[in-house]
Amino acid sequence: MKQLGNFIDGRFQPASSGAFLDDIEPATGSVIAHLPDSDAADVAQAVAAAKAAFPGWAAMNVAERAAILERLAQLIADNADDLAALESTDTGKPYKLAREIDMGRAQANLKFFAGAMTHWASAGHDMGPAGFNYTRREPLGVVALITPWNLPLYLLTWKLAPALVTGNTVVAKPSELTPLTADALCGLARQAGIPDGVFNLIHGTGAGCGQALVDHSDIKAVSFTGGTQTGRRIAASVAPRLLKTSLELGGKNPALVFDDADLDKTIPGLARAGFTNQGQVCLCSSRFLIHEAVYDEVVERLVAAVKAMKLGDPNDPDTDQGAVISSAHQAKVMGFIDQARAEGGRILCGGQAIEPVGRCRDGYFILPTLIADLPTESRLHFDEIFGPVVTLQRFSTEEEAIALANSVDYGLAATVWTEHLPRAHRVAASLQSGIIWINNWLVRDLRTPFGGMKDSGLGREGGNWSLEFFTEPKNVFVSQL
Repeated sequence: MKQLGNFIDGRFQPASSGAFLDDIEPATGSVIAHLPDSDAADVAQAVAAAKAAFPGWAAMNVAERAAILERLAQLIADNADDLAALESTDTGKPYKLAREIDMGRAQANLKFFAGAMTHWASAGHDMGPAGFNYTRREPLGVVALITPWNLPLYLLTWKLAPALVTGNTVVAKPSELTPLTADALCGLARQAGIPDGVFNLIHGTGAGCGQALVDHSDIKAVSFTGGTQTGRRIAASVAPRLLKTSLELGGKNPALVFDDADLDKTIPGLARAGFTNQGQVCLCSSRFLIHEAVYDEVVERLVAAVKAMKLGDPNDPDTDQGAVISSAHQAKVMGFIDQARAEGGRILCGGQAIEPVGRCRDGYFILPTLIADLPTESRLHFDEIFGPVVTLQRFSTEEEAIALANSVDYGLAATVWTEHLPRAHRVAASLQSGIIWINNWLVRDLRTPFGGMKDSGLGREGGNWSLEFFTEPKNVFVSQL
């Protein structure tokens, strides 16, 4: 049984209370590790270590900090096979997905922000004979990074890289459901030369240590990715202190398929957008809105594509669909499917929890599911299910499609499938989403703003948006009189 520790001031240690949590492998239902069940005392230790390390790290030359991040990126590349195995074991996602997507993105996050910081220019404003202004961007201090279970290393490095390269010190809290790659990253960070106390990591629950981290008086900013309800609680907690906060929250993302879409591209695109990582990606398309003229053909081809997905052991290189994250999440998703049946929805494929033969017979698996003919007011069209479940709706006009797409409380991402360029631009301008893809899905450029509207979050990450979030601008005027 692997015993994980909190990483505080460059050392691994148990929770001060001695309490621990079980880490369960979703594909087997087996306990694979114990992790600290931390509390406010552990948070205080981690924040104190980060606070003590801040002056030295902030004073370090930018190029030196960037070089350390480059070394960490290379260590991730050198250990990608082992890290992918940990990620697959901890999340239930297929190993090939963790290796091809998560590891590459984790490395890219570190390399990108290392380079971005060294090319980040400050502003100057000439006032003629009176003098001139220049703007400094200074680190904030100790920042809190709270990350979810679906993309553990991917999203931790997405926040860690800009926080560190701008000169902040960090206390990170990964999800208690997926601690393994965060634990491994701590060891790699030490190898890369990150000084003691600059990067600290605590394990535990949101109530046990996450809230204490957000409430600590020495925390200068909070960057959170996770559920909307938790995001609201964080926002309420930090509002009295006017704390900088970035919240990347949930989604109920539409895919709009128009009658002129190239279905040879659209069908595989929809299948990927709906069911990557068992639908457990905030950017997944969970509502397919299909023009009535092509509805029947799209449904027929889409059902065939989804039925062809192989569900099973994440270690099998042929597996397309692994396990959902937990027994509780499996029950939640199946509850939505049961409600769909009760409302008269038509299950086109899937709709079942299954038990694969062999080592995964006790895992948490759900067949990828397409549901049609639900009532317009069904909560399956509006609530974030965050699983391998997609609902299908017809539309007859562009205006109706836009109205359906914008009818939910979320506004994170959308895809538009059409070969008519003016329509693509017109619809993209009308959709209430922070990210729009035309004839594709999950194409990421790390320079662009990432985030959502409405209940999907507050603020943006990526490129200069991340560098600006983790710094404070200070204007300096120099008189020439």
